[in-house]
Amino acid sequence: MDEQLSTSDDGEMDQIVESSNIKEANTNEQSSDIEPYVGMGFESEEAAKVFYDAYSTRLGFVMRVDAFRRSMRDGKVVWRRLVCNKEGFRKLRPKRSENRKPRAITREGCKAMIVVKKEKTGKWIVTRFVREHNHPLVAIPPNGRRSVLLSQAPDDKDVKIRELTAELQRERRRSAAYQEQLCVVLRDMEEHSTYLSRNIEDIVQSVREIENKR
Repeated sequence: MDEQLSTSDDGEMDQIVESSNIKEANTNEQSSDIEPYVGMGFESEEAAKVFYDAYSTRLGFVMRVDAFRRSMRDGKVVWRRLVCNKEGFRKLRPKRSENRKPRAITREGCKAMIVVKKEKTGKWIVTRFVREHNHPLVAIPPNGRRSVLLSQAPDDKDVKIRELTAELQRERRRSAAYQEQLCVVLRDMEEHSTYLSRNIEDIVQSVREIENKR
């Protein structure tokens, strides 16, 4: 066992369902209109988060980054679970004041989730997908704006979460674009370095041949 489990909540760990028929998917062509499926592939963990975040926005719920596993070899995350923000139940805590307004219920034990795992190839593959929610969803109309979803949210906390989620999604897309540009630059640098090394080797070989003839 070379993986270590961590979780961002107090829920129990769900069993990983491995897919024997892994389907490759181009994340550049994926959109929120596509429903997740077991075997769907992503180039990175971040790409999977962006996809499920956009998918959750379209359906009318808020994504929450939940449990993860790290490799015991290098400490990197190799397994991630993304859930609905209404997953689990709130912990019961002692009341501080009788006059204090009770907090709205935001956890309803929703089981909707997506689980992705990093393969040896570097791809992140969906190994589990639960579609059903146990609470109403507030979907955005095709020609509507995100404010429609926010105005219908029953909880101020959920509204704030959705606003922050939208901002986070924009930053993720921007970061993904920067990362893609950086990869292109690094690849060009590596190719140029290889080209220079070959030229140097050719020059050295030519010099040796000239010296041998002399």
